[in-house]
Amino acid sequence: MGILNRSKDDNGTHKFQMYEKLMSFGDDSWIENEDGDKVYKSDGKALRMRKTFILEDDSGNNLAEIKERVLTVRDKMSLKFPDGRSATVHKKLIGFRDRYKVEMDGGEDLHAHGNIADHEYEIEKAGDTIATISKKWFKVRDTYGIEILDGEDDVLLLAVTICIDALSDD
Repeated sequence: MGILNRSKDDNGTHKFQMYEKLMSFGDDSWIENEDGDKVYKSDGKALRMRKTFILEDDSGNNLAEIKERVLTVRDKMSLKFPDGRSATVHKKLIGFRDRYKVEMDGGEDLHAHGNIADHEYEIEKAGDTIATISKKWFKVRDTYGIEILDGEDDVLLLAVTICIDALSDD
């Protein structure tokens, strides 16, 4: 389990730091900001039949429920948010590069592409990059970063990154 550190950049982005396998199935981990404050908790539910994670704030409020969808042709994970929004993350079966689609119920779909296994990819909305995931920013082994544009939904994009990480493990 790793830690996620958030810092605000001068170029209008939020940067986070994640360790590989942040969302180990059955593990819990606090996610800290740049000051070392515990601001999020990832709660892996080990005793369930499918991979399930809960992303919580520091007060224990549910920010996102992440569940593996079973009995589907291709691997999928669902996201549910307390405000009623939901999404499905699944791997596209076409092409040589890793590609994932995030189908937003009632919203604009997202697309992730690049080298998922090496944590070198982008998440796009309407053809524009809204988040970049990369290991190149860190010299620490097994560490990668996520940079999210200002105005985008940090919790959604972190949950999508967690889904992609969990789906790429299979």
